[in-house]
Order: sequence, then C-alpha cells, then structure tokens
Amino acid sequence: MGGVNCPACGAEVDALHRFCENCGQNLFLRRTPEGGPLGAVGQNCPACGAAVGEEGFCEDCGRARPSGRDRMEFDLGLVAGVSDRGLSRVRNEDSMAFATVGPEGAPDAVVLTLADGVGSTRRADEASQAAVDAALERIADCLRSGKDAHESTVDGFAAASEAVAALADPESAELAPSCTFVSAIATPERITIGWIGDSRAYWIAGGQSRQITVDDTRYAQLRQAGWSEEDASTSPGAHALARWVGADADREPPNIAVVDSPGPGLLVVCSDGLWNYVPAAGDLAALVPAGPPLTVAAGLTAVALEAGGGDNITVVVLPYPFDVAGSE
Repeated sequence: MGGVNCPACGAEVDALHRFCENCGQNLFLRRTPEGGPLGAVGQNCPACGAAVGEEGFCEDCGRARPSGRDRMEFDLGLVAGVSDRGLSRVRNEDSMAFATVGPEGAPDAVVLTLADGVGSTRRADEASQAAVDAALERIADCLRSGKDAHESTVDGFAAASEAVAALADPESAELAPSCTFVSAIATPERITIGWIGDSRAYWIAGGQSRQITVDDTRYAQLRQAGWSEEDASTSPGAHALARWVGADADREPPNIAVVDSPGPGLLVVCSDGLWNYVPAAGDLAALVPAGPPLTVAAGLTAVALEAGGGDNITVVVLPYPFDVAGSE
C-alpha cells in the first residue's frame, strides 16, 4: 500500500495507519484546533473592510483588530467557518469545531459542531468551547467505530452535556454554564442535523433557502401548538430558551432531522448573531456571496456586522455534496 503525507508535519506515512508515527497526528481526523482556532487574522477590518492602522484600530470605523477568541477563522477546504465577537459584546461566547473523518483526500464524512454560550450564565465561553470539542471527538470516534449518523449524533450530544456539566460548581447554583448546540454529520448519502436550543442549520440551493432546525423556544412551541404568530410572539418569555445544554438542563436526546441526498447546495450552520438580522429563512439565500466556504462564512458574518453586530456571530459553511477534487 502506498504512502501519503501527514497533513500536520509532512512526514510520509502508511495510508492504512491511523496516526502519524512522527508527530502523532490523527490521519483520519482533520479538524479545527482543540480550544478553538485562536489568533489575530487579516490586515483589514472584518467589520467594514478598511485598513487597520499601526496601533491596531480600524482607520474607518475604529474597531480594534480582533485577536484570540474575538475573531476565529478556519478553513479545511471542504468546510470552513468564522466566529466573531461582534461590535457590542465584551467577549465571544460562541464556539465552532469541524472536521473531515476518514483518509485525507477521500473522507467518509464531514462533521460540524457549533455552540452559543448562554450569556446569562458564567463561563459561557468555556461551556460552548467544551461542548463543541467534546462532541466533535465523540462523533468522530462513533463514526470510525461503525455507528450510524443518528446514534453518533445522540452520543455527541451526551459528550457535550457531560463536558459542560463538568464546568459547574455543585455548591453554587450561580455557576452553571450552559449553551445552545447544533451539529451536522454529512455523508455521501445524507446530512443528519442534531440540535438543542436556537442555533440553526439552513439548506441553500437554487437561489432559495430553508431552515432545517426548529428553535427550542417558547415561541416555537406555541406556534407548533397552533397559536397565531402575534399571540405567540407577545406571550411572556416568548423567545426564552426552552432547552439548552448544561448542568441544570434536561438530559433528553437532541432534536434530529435527516436530509436525504439534498445536493447540490450549501449547508449553513449559524448562531443567532446572524439569523437575528435575517429572521425569515427565505431571505438568507440572497445574502450568500459566491466563492469557497470561507468566503461565504466571512460574507455572512459581515452581513451581521454591517447590520449592527449586536451579538456574537458564528457561521460554518459546507458545500454539499462535498467535492474533494473541487476543494483543492
């Protein structure tokens, strides 16, 4: 069997080996860095596109050049994402993690995870990052062991719940970090979406877009129960979360939706920092720029920033079916 090169260190490895003998890289899992793709990016302001001066501030809108968790970008070719603090929040409490699972050049699946820390809880940024990392690893392990996408999704959510619950202080009710969560497993046959909370997944194709997920909010529950849009929206606590991931949350399985052979199109997974500015699912398609996944993710993030950037914004984009040759 011929050799391939390790994507991390470049050493030649046997195509059947799971780990690189030189650096230990998992050859069947190419993923975002654990803890998030941190660090400053770009020379221009992500909010308005103007130049950033030597002192680190945009010469047009005055925004400081983002670094650390303020602006995270990562591109795996097949899938890419952007997470931005926005213009109003003190910190970025969103997180994302994604990976290709299987041999480089011929993956069996692409896995996406995204979490939005609940801002009313302490350590919400840690909660969201712990959730996406734990779920991504668990889902990848499940897929490699032969479990199907549905079971892998359920197991991934269990891992996310365990990781977030571990951050809580049992002696302090005030320290119960929590987050919303959404995952996607794309295989050549179908896309399996799992979610708890109001982070969303959209399918965009042929100039049209539709929402796959259904928000876990009182408003959505009332609408499903037959209430009018006006009555549901004016009900007390209409847009409060009905479900979330955390130590004080229920441990019921996630909502799951399966989209069979939907392509060609784009899967867009995002936090409410984007969709709050585009509440009608059908309006999203018109805002999608042409280009590779990172261009699309950055463009949609810019839409939210230009509209006010009142919340953290995270967008992960996967063209489907995933085309290895087209991503190179």
